[in-house]
Amino acid sequence: MSVKKIAVLAGDGIGPEVMQEAVKVLDAVQSKYNVKFEYKHALVGGAAWDDFHSHLPEETLNICRESDAILFGSVGGPVREQDTDKWCGVEVNSLLGLRKEFGLYANLRPAKLYPALAFASPLRSDISSKGFDILVVRELTGGIYFGRPKGRSGAGETETAFDTMIYSRAEIRRIARVAFDTARKRRNKVTSIDKANVLTTMVFWRQVVEEIAGEYPDVEYEPMYVDNAAMQLTKNPQQFDVMLCGNMFGDILSDEAAALTGSLGMLPSASLADGSFGMYEPGGGSAPDIAGKGIANPIAQILSAAMMLRYSFNMAAAAESIENAVEDVLNDDYRTGDIWQHGSKRVGTAEMGDRILKRLES
Repeated sequence: MSVKKIAVLAGDGIGPEVMQEAVKVLDAVQSKYNVKFEYKHALVGGAAWDDFHSHLPEETLNICRESDAILFGSVGGPVREQDTDKWCGVEVNSLLGLRKEFGLYANLRPAKLYPALAFASPLRSDISSKGFDILVVRELTGGIYFGRPKGRSGAGETETAFDTMIYSRAEIRRIARVAFDTARKRRNKVTSIDKANVLTTMVFWRQVVEEIAGEYPDVEYEPMYVDNAAMQLTKNPQQFDVMLCGNMFGDILSDEAAALTGSLGMLPSASLADGSFGMYEPGGGSAPDIAGKGIANPIAQILSAAMMLRYSFNMAAAAESIENAVEDVLNDDYRTGDIWQHGSKRVGTAEMGDRILKRLES
């Protein structure tokens, strides 16, 4: 029996509630797939501040270093308290700290619109009724967010501000390979997003991605300008399989794709390093306004655990069984408040987890 060590960082807000449901599902996977998960729980974000006066204490980092993957919840506190020491910079200190420490350069964000939730999408009904399943592969540690120099100079009307967009061949090649390798496990299509008609960096991006595409003759490759991609997401999202993006464009387009699914409570993500190590987290945030009420949607956290099984533990069958269980429960018309519609069966966090667990075990 293989043993997998998981650093469980539930964090703040609804994090502990939805994490409890994800662990419940993972426990069922253990018995069904002859694997053992060793959970090491650690504090992060505001939850760590009271004990350590740090959002990412060394004790937490050590637990992560000794683990095979990180299952992350959420960090952040009430808006009215965001300027206090406990909450100021909590996301940057926690998330960026973990990305830097573990070299998590590849961000995978699925955006799937289930036919059962077509009503929740802002898309026109004839588009949303078809559903879609997109994976945004975003380069996470380079580009304009991290390029140097950046800053401000001068004063008065001549004062300027500047950022530098910069990518190396090595950075582009490694994220492109992630996209093409992932496409081979999906529907064999990569759409690479750039602005090669304006930006020199993006001309280089397109050239390097085209070189990598030549190594994958079985995968359809299409370059697309970012402005057109933003439009096509709303006109015909079904055309996309894997969208390969630099840091800034991936940040924007993954949020757009997420919005089209109808609820952030449905959206998992993975941040991967070289090898099998990764961090897995839901996309919805800590939602402190509903924390402790038992009404948060745990599906994004559960699907993040499924991504961990697929990408870090090479357990594709187990991941698929969780994903199928989620879809079955949605088809059975069970809904948390964020995806509820009149006539559906409204359930809370724990019951949604129980329903998914029951489907998984059947």
